[in-house]
Amino acid sequence: MRVAIAEENDHVSLHFGRTRNYLFVDFEDGKVISKKLVPNPGAVNHSPGQLPAFIAENKADWIIAGGMGPMAVNLFMQNNIRVVTGVQGSTEDVIQRIIDGTLEGGQSLCDHAHMSAEEHEHHHENVHG
Repeated sequence: MRVAIAEENDHVSLHFGRTRNYLFVDFEDGKVISKKLVPNPGAVNHSPGQLPAFIAENKADWIIAGGMGPMAVNLFMQNNIRVVTGVQGSTEDVIQRIIDGTLEGGQSLCDHAHMSAEEHEHHHENVHG
């Protein structure tokens, strides 16, 4: 399983689209087998769909961020990438919570319009490495 974490200064970024980097973490049998920090190609300016396509090209199964707008959520869902927002803390803590099966999302922390109930539902799934 590959998880992309919106990363800023070793912490989960509040907004996936404006983050400096994405940390791609590969899990196998409940363990981290690789980590790769990749600069956000759209950190300064990006068009709708650019970053979900970038995450999909990097073969992520999940995207984790503090917040995300409803359009991005829909684009990730169209690419079969599960979305978890409302996550805060250090990336190492998030990785440990994935391994432990205790990572839970919550309400998106960015300033986009609130999502519909159907979109919001996807943000409470548990990720388990």
